[in-house]
Amino acid sequence: MSLSNTATPIYYGQFRDAVIRGEIPVNREISMEMNRIDDLIANPGIWYDDEAINGFIAFCENELTLTNGEDLHLLDSFKLWSEQIFGWYYFVERSVYVPSPDGHGGHYEKKRIKKRLVNKQYLIVARGSAKSMYASCIQNYFLNVDTATTHQVTTAPTMAQAEEVMSPIRTAITRARGPLYKFLTEGSLQNTTGSRANRCQLASTKKGIQNFLTGSILEVRPMSIDKLQGLRVKIATVDEWLSGDVREDPIGALEQGAAKEQGSAENNDYLIVAISSEGTVRNGSGDTIKMELSDILKGEYYNPHVSIWWYKLDDIEEVNNPDMWLKANPNLGKTVTYETYQLEVERAEKNPAARNDILAKRFGIPMEGYTYYFTYEETLPHRKREFWKMPCSLGADLSQGDDFCAFTFLFPLSNGSFGVKTRNYITELTLMKLPAAMRTKYDQFMKEGSLVVMPGTVLDMMEVYEDLDNHISEREYDVRCFGFDPYNAREFVERWERENGPFGIEKVIQGAKTESVPLGELKKLSEERMLLFDEDLMTFAMGNCITLEDTNGNRKLLKKRYDQKIDAVAAMMDAYIAFKLNREAFE
Repeated sequence: MSLSNTATPIYYGQFRDAVIRGEIPVNREISMEMNRIDDLIANPGIWYDDEAINGFIAFCENELTLTNGEDLHLLDSFKLWSEQIFGWYYFVERSVYVPSPDGHGGHYEKKRIKKRLVNKQYLIVARGSAKSMYASCIQNYFLNVDTATTHQVTTAPTMAQAEEVMSPIRTAITRARGPLYKFLTEGSLQNTTGSRANRCQLASTKKGIQNFLTGSILEVRPMSIDKLQGLRVKIATVDEWLSGDVREDPIGALEQGAAKEQGSAENNDYLIVAISSEGTVRNGSGDTIKMELSDILKGEYYNPHVSIWWYKLDDIEEVNNPDMWLKANPNLGKTVTYETYQLEVERAEKNPAARNDILAKRFGIPMEGYTYYFTYEETLPHRKREFWKMPCSLGADLSQGDDFCAFTFLFPLSNGSFGVKTRNYITELTLMKLPAAMRTKYDQFMKEGSLVVMPGTVLDMMEVYEDLDNHISEREYDVRCFGFDPYNAREFVERWERENGPFGIEKVIQGAKTESVPLGELKKLSEERMLLFDEDLMTFAMGNCITLEDTNGNRKLLKKRYDQKIDAVAAMMDAYIAFKLNREAFE
């Protein structure tokens, strides 16, 4: 058939028929992309080339291998996605310089140039869909078949993720099975002398993977604008772009350089393939890109040069319906089992800390990067006990506003567990402003002695100091170290140092880098029921804790709403950090 401006694409047609028959469930975004493809079919100015897409498929299946050495058979989803890249074309008129036959001079002629329609493809698809293998197939083809290609780049948040694209190509080099790969890796009839290394035309080098016959190179670059901007790449793959630095747009950085390569030559079209599972970090560059993609899908502006395959569940309720899971992962049952998904669903139910990651990565449901940190079972109080005259670490999270001014005592016990007591302060004004339901809860805190109401509208930190000092004296707590959040703490800490000496005083800087490790350790203690608290206020505070994860996987303690106080937990973390820094004081 070759070129046609009326034909229905082969693999899209098979997919559409299966959707119509009800064999494949699709979400709203995929449905809108199908509408866009139907518009391309109806457009007489857009041409479909079956030979081009079938050539790509033949190359992959005849030449490439899986990383374990097994034969590669392209998944139906791979054929569907790649058909968007290799199947669609349009024609433009350009002035092309034509040299004279005698080699002297030349002239410009208007020529009709065939151009690939799609120069950017976005894939948002669930974890376990083999999307990195798809990116590897794309890179492999252009490195070894498209002789116009020169500079290729793959990037990802980590080198390990980038290697998922490179590894299949390295495997294909060492396990060459097709005629082209054997020619590139074993030599040719035109060059049969010398060492095998000298005859090899395709090799993995320190620079990347190089094709010396075509002058092409594929290299790994860090996912940083500084490392990507200015590169004049022909082909680029961006892996896990929704998990990178939320402040940077690596796709935009690559496109800026690639667009500079657009000239008058026939085969100089750039291509950027951006693949990712859904992220858990909101309000970053990824969300900005998704808003743009959504506008394209809705038809709010026309951009036929972008291919969008956005897999996700339409509603969180569909998590409980395995028949709908194909909406999020079209390769379910092929590259990942239904059993794996079912186990993930069960894990999400039992482990709230993992819930949002599973919903995002497995089902494509965009979740906030927070989750309630402690499970319901972990927030249940223990039996009442006292820690008279026992050594402890004191943590402080100070406030003069509507938040609690919180102090938590951490008592290290012989079995590795910790006793926990807390004392918190608010003003009369804060108490008066509480809604009735919350006032009842606060009354309980005051009754158990974990909350003290001070007169006035603003906490007097010296009055707080006096009350806390009396509290410590009455119970004869042996405070051996003191950790504090420096915010609003200068006056209190200075007096503490004057009256108790400078030893064991630790300033705890707030932030994901400093909080992540101690939070993780406190989480493990709570899971094993080794944080022995008996006050309802601590139950309340632990139940309000959420964490925000940064791009490096570090967690920071937060509250979801203003009225969900977590100050006692923050003070407990400060006490725990101070304890770790002063272990010798407890020996």
